Amino acid sequence: MTNIAFIGLGIMGAPMAVNLAKAGFSVTGHNRSPRYDALIEVGGRSADSVAEAVADADVIITMVPDSPDVAAVLQGADGVFASAKAGALIIDFSTIRPDVAQELAAEAKEKGLRMLDAPVSGGEPGAINGALSIMVGGDAADFEEAGPVFEAVGKTIVHVGPSGSGQTVKAANQLIVATNIAALSEAVVFLEAYGVDLPAAITVLGGGLAGSAVLNQKAQKILDRDFAPGFRIDLHHKDMGIVTAAAREAGVAIPVGSLLAQLLVSARANGDGDLDHSGLFRTTQRLSGSQS
Repeated sequence: MTNIAFIGLGIMGAPMAVNLAKAGFSVTGHNRSPRYDALIEVGGRSADSVAEAVADADVIITMVPDSPDVAAVLQGADGVFASAKAGALIIDFSTIRPDVAQELAAEAKEKGLRMLDAPVSGGEPGAINGALSIMVGGDAADFEEAGPVFEAVGKTIVHVGPSGSGQTVKAANQLIVATNIAALSEAVVFLEAYGVDLPAAITVLGGGLAGSAVLNQKAQKILDRDFAPGFRIDLHHKDMGIVTAAAREAGVAIPVGSLLAQLLVSARANGDGDLDHSGLFRTTQRLSGSQS
């Protein structure tokens, strides 16, 4: 049986770890704040430290918020690089900067380890249902070896190139998602101003070219004003920072992306950072002078 260490049991990580345990892997989880009930219920175990979690692991998974968090888990005195057994495969499901992913993969290789950057899309529902889209950067042979792990948590799994490529594709994903949420928010404000039957309007829009996964997953949250976090505005703000910085380094113009980054700054400044990213609707309302 493959031993998996899973570091980071948050909104996304916890259900992913559960799905791996259900798939028959031996999963040991570690989280900064103890939250192991769901994993233990399906036969997983908990560890008090990163070093304890990874000691016997064949595969080491990280799912933490940002580039510094991944670096700390890997490079810390009792972290993965110092504690993992030779040849272990590291899979980072976090969303971080492409250049950091490349640097960490190079350091992993120097330490006798292997690393794939494998950010995911699909939000909390995708994590719970094992239906995530996974974009993977790294060695093709390592990608093939990790296939059963990916299949336990994802539905669309694609190797997109060498180290850092997964994070680059994820940055593009976050640009598209933010654009769709902003457009959906504006559409709902527009429709409400004209007193249209909103559920009927969303149904017909979803059946045409305007339809999207974002519309399917987020429109009802906007209509219900239910912004309980599946993916927080704070994290999407972080991701748009990655997008704009990477675009600047490449000399690529992303005017819509730059505007979206500023809208997310505004959302956070107004205290909405802990809301689901569909809560960007509230910023659109503020800008239009409507509140409901």
